[in-house]
Amino acid sequence: MSKTFDDLDACLEAVRQETDLEPDLGLILGSGLGFLADRIEAVAAIDYERLPGFPVSTVPGHRGRLVLGTLAGRQVVAMQGRFHYYEGYSMQQLVSGVRLIGRLGARALLVTNAAGGIREGFQPGDLMLISDHINLMGSNPLIGKNRDELGLRFPDMSDAYSRRLREQARRLAAELGIAVREGVYAAFTGPSYETPAEIRALAVLGADAAGMSTIPEVIAAGHMGMEVLGISCISNLAAGISPNPLSHDEVTETARQVHEVFSRFVLALVERLEMA
Repeated sequence: MSKTFDDLDACLEAVRQETDLEPDLGLILGSGLGFLADRIEAVAAIDYERLPGFPVSTVPGHRGRLVLGTLAGRQVVAMQGRFHYYEGYSMQQLVSGVRLIGRLGARALLVTNAAGGIREGFQPGDLMLISDHINLMGSNPLIGKNRDELGLRFPDMSDAYSRRLREQARRLAAELGIAVREGVYAAFTGPSYETPAEIRALAVLGADAAGMSTIPEVIAAGHMGMEVLGISCISNLAAGISPNPLSHDEVTETARQVHEVFSRFVLALVERLEMA
């Protein structure tokens, strides 16, 4: 399964055969959070299998389709389910969706995930604005020949998670009475959860939450010049912090429990974010 993704133009053409909608904003909806795509007034909903050479989602909680339409008055494109390195895909395949979102015209990307909480005081159900990341996945989606039409060979990552968008998100959360955290997200490859020793090491490195996704997508979005706003749903306490064994069921159950508050926050962001 591990190969590069070379069918971006063909995928773009396949979408354009369905709709000419040009989205302002792209969304990537992580584990248990795909329900938001069902709120879109869709003009096209395309299963990943219908896009030439496109990866498919194999993890429970990831429906696996591209949805284009109107959400909270804004034209959007949403990935209802993402891809993971542990599924056997290459780094280049992992970011095929982000690159398609960018080619469709989106200027900004709102990316969500479920993550294990590391920082003291975090609780399952907390929402964390991602301020930065630590890439422990051992690779980078930009390795290989640079695609100059997508971006520069050496993109700057000093503002990978837009300070400007985070400030707007903090203000909006305060208006809505929604408590949000802010912190650094770290990612390993998975699919095994982190060990207690790895979590202790991450805490020393400055990570506040840990997961198995998102970072390759953010790198690819930055490469294309998109602004990124990242939100982690703290679905569980990380290994060694929680007294219970970790499970994917816990991840999806927590996402279900925060359904209402998460939906309210994201819908408000989609409606009111001011993009560059």
